[in-house]
Amino acid sequence: MSTDLVLKNANVITMDPACPNAELVAIRGNRILLVAGNEGLEQVKGAKTKIIDCQGKTVVPGFNDAHCHIFSFIRKLRSLDLSPSAVSSIADIKAAIRHRAQSLPPGSWLTGTDYNEFYLAEKRHPNRRDLDEAAPQHPVVLTHRSLHACVLNSLALSLVGITRETPEPLGGLIDRDLDTGEPNGLLFEMLGYIREKVLPPLSEEELAEGIALANRHYLSMGITSLQEATVTNSLARWQTLQRLKDSGELNSRVSMMFGIEALSQFQEAGLALGSGDSQLRLGGVKMVLNETTGQLQPPQPELNQQALIVHQAGFQLAIHCIEQSTVEAAIAALEYISSQTPLTERRHRLEHCSECPPRLLERLTKLKAMVVTQPPFIYYSGERYLATLPASQLRWLYRIKSLLDGGLIVAGSSDSPVVPDNPLVGMYAAVTRRAESGQELLSREGISAKQALAIYTTNAAYASFEENIKGSIAEGKLADMVVLSADPIKLPPERIKDIRVEMTIIDGKVAWEV
Repeated sequence: MSTDLVLKNANVITMDPACPNAELVAIRGNRILLVAGNEGLEQVKGAKTKIIDCQGKTVVPGFNDAHCHIFSFIRKLRSLDLSPSAVSSIADIKAAIRHRAQSLPPGSWLTGTDYNEFYLAEKRHPNRRDLDEAAPQHPVVLTHRSLHACVLNSLALSLVGITRETPEPLGGLIDRDLDTGEPNGLLFEMLGYIREKVLPPLSEEELAEGIALANRHYLSMGITSLQEATVTNSLARWQTLQRLKDSGELNSRVSMMFGIEALSQFQEAGLALGSGDSQLRLGGVKMVLNETTGQLQPPQPELNQQALIVHQAGFQLAIHCIEQSTVEAAIAALEYISSQTPLTERRHRLEHCSECPPRLLERLTKLKAMVVTQPPFIYYSGERYLATLPASQLRWLYRIKSLLDGGLIVAGSSDSPVVPDNPLVGMYAAVTRRAESGQELLSREGISAKQALAIYTTNAAYASFEENIKGSIAEGKLADMVVLSADPIKLPPERIKDIRVEMTIIDGKVAWEV
C-alpha cells in the first residue's frame, strides 16, 4: 500500500456520495489509492512517501472549466488590456494604442482586448476614425469583451478586404455609416474569421511565451481541466494541443470541441468522440446560433440537418445559444433528432442557454440535454444586464436552480477570456446571484455552495464523459485536487469569492503552490 504522496489533516470535500468527507488522501502514481481518516496514514506511508500536512485546510477535486477558449486567452495575454479596470474612455483607448504603436514596427498588427462600451464615458464603441488617429501606420484590431464584436482601423479593414461594396457575410454584420454606407470599423460575429484567416498566427516563440503564462494562470486558479469550446478548432488545433501536452507546456487536461466544418477532418483521421487520453481528448461538435442579422443563422432546417449529421456521426453536440429564440431553435433541433433516432447517451449540450423561460425548460427537460452555464457572467456583467435588458428577459436570465430542480445536469464555466475564470468567483455568483456592483440578479435562482462546487467538478466531468476518472476524490480516480484557504460550503456565501487556491495537484504531483 506504499504511496508517493499523502495529504493528511485535511478537510476533504470529496464530492463522492459514498464517502462525502475525509481527512486523508493517499496517491500512488497519478491515481488516488486511499480516501480515509488520518488513522489510515500508517497503512500507506512508505520510506519515500511525501507527506503534506494540510493543517485543517480544505481539499476539493480539481476545478473543471467546461467552456473556455485557450488560444483566445493567450492572445489576450499578449494584447493591450482595454478592460474597464484599465480604461474608462475612448480617449484612454487611443492613448494606450498610441503608446503601444511606438514600440512596434510600422505595418505590424496591434491588438487590444476586453473593451466594453457600457463602461466607457462615451457609451459607444470605438470606430475606425478613433483608431486611425491613434495608429495610422499599424493595422489595429480591438476585441469586445464578449468576443462577438471587434473594431478595425482603416488599414486593417483594407487588409481584410472590407469596403463599401463588401456584402454582409453569412451570420455576420458590417456596421456602416448611415449617410455614406462606408464601414465604420465595427464588425459583429466576424472575429473568428479575422483571427483565423487574416491575423498572422502566433510564432512559435509567441505561443511558447503565451502558453507559459496561461499555464501558470490556470494552475493558480486550481483549474486542472479545460474544455476548449472554440468553433474554429480543427485537426491542426488538435495537433497543436497534442504538442503542448507532450512537451509538458500545458499541465491542465483538455477536452477539445471543434466546428462542424472540421468534422470530416477528424473522421478521415480516424478520430471519434473521446479519442485521445486523459490528458487530451476529443470532445463534441460546437455549433453557434445567432440572430445578428435579424434572422436565425443557420436557418432552422439547415440547423436540424447539421445537428442530425453530427449525432449520427457519433458526436456530442455543443450548441451555442443565448437569446430565447436561439435557445428555442437549439431545442427544436434536438427534438428533430429525437424524432429520427434515439438521443440516448449522447449528452448533447446547450452552451449558455442564457434565456430559458418555463415553456423551454419543460421541453429541455424532456430531452435530457445538459446545460453548460457561466455563473461569472452574473458577477462581471450583472450590472449591465440590469441596466440594459427589459424585465421580460431578466426574469429568465442565467437560471441555474430551476434547471437543476428540473432534473438537468448543469456544468459551470467562464467562457474565458470573455470574463475572468476564477471558479470561486463563479461559485460565489451561482450562490449569491450578486453582480460586482452588489446588485442581485434573479436571487431565486441561487443554489447551495455544495451545488455550486458540483457544477465545477462532478457535473463538468459528466459534460465531457469523464465522470468515471475525475470530478470527485475517490479511490481509483485521477489525482487532481486543489487545496483551498477556506471551506466554501461552511463559509458565509458572501466570502466565497475571497477564498484562495493554495496548492494545485495534477496527476499526483504538486503543480503549483503559493
